[in-house]
Amino acid sequence: MKNLFIFLIFLNTTILMSQENNTLIMIEGDSIPTKSIGLEEIIVFPPLVFSNYKDKFKYYTVKRKTLKVYPYAILASKRLKKLNKRLTLIKGKANKKKYTRLVEKYIEKELSSQLKKLTRTEGQILIKLIYRETGQTVHQLIKELRNGFRAFSYSSLAKLFDISIKTTYNPEKIKEDAIIEDVLKRAYGDKSIILDLN
Repeated sequence: MKNLFIFLIFLNTTILMSQENNTLIMIEGDSIPTKSIGLEEIIVFPPLVFSNYKDKFKYYTVKRKTLKVYPYAILASKRLKKLNKRLTLIKGKANKKKYTRLVEKYIEKELSSQLKKLTRTEGQILIKLIYRETGQTVHQLIKELRNGFRAFSYSSLAKLFDISIKTTYNPEKIKEDAIIEDVLKRAYGDKSIILDLN
């Protein structure tokens, strides 16, 4: 009797294991049935929790400003890579300086009217984002591409507006930078980031 019971359990287990799910799915637009459906990867972030209204207001203010200036930081990074690539092809220090001035005038003509409309805090966030994208402060970039005097004069002018072009980006230690990083990760995660400057 005991052996019969063990045999029945074994037989039942074998039958269950041998049954394979042979269901095939037809996906619209595809002519070959498949056993699985490929889904796009999604990123799930924890919900935002704020301790008070002041923190919530700060987060959404930084979010609005970050998403407004982020396309300019991306543009700066792309233009810098292109400029550095082209500078390697140009011979002579004088020719490189001439080309750099030409690019500077072109970018100034193209973007100055839009950048003048930025608030002080949007400008400071843009400086942080440029550091995030390039790995160098705006001061270092100006000094490297133009000269130390130009970097000093831009730095002095920025100080009049209470902006520092020597600002770095450190989301591990600075609360505002952590908010900026969170905003960008969430925007890329839900594909709501818009990089078009029109």
